[in-house]
Amino acid sequence: MASPERKLTSPLSLVVDAVLVIGFFVFIYNIVASHVPSRDHTMVLLWGGLCSACMTGVFWLCVQMFRVVLRAQREDRRR
Repeated sequence: MASPERKLTSPLSLVVDAVLVIGFFVFIYNIVASHVPSRDHTMVLLWGGLCSACMTGVFWLCVQMFRVVLRAQREDRRR
C-alpha cells in the first residue's frame, strides 16, 4: 500500500512566494520603465508592465525549481 503523499506547499510558502514575486515585479518595472522609448505614460505603463510580467514569470519558475532541488537535496541528505 502506498504511503500518503506530503503536501509540497504550505500557506506560509505561498505567502513568501507572493511577496517575492510582487517585490521582483516592482523592482524590475522600476528598472525597465526608464528604458521604454516613449514619452506617453500609457505606453510606458503597458510595455514596462509587459516586460516586467515576462521576467517575473521566469523568476517565479526559478523560485519553484530552487524549492524542488532544495527539497530533494535535503531528503537525499537524510538518507
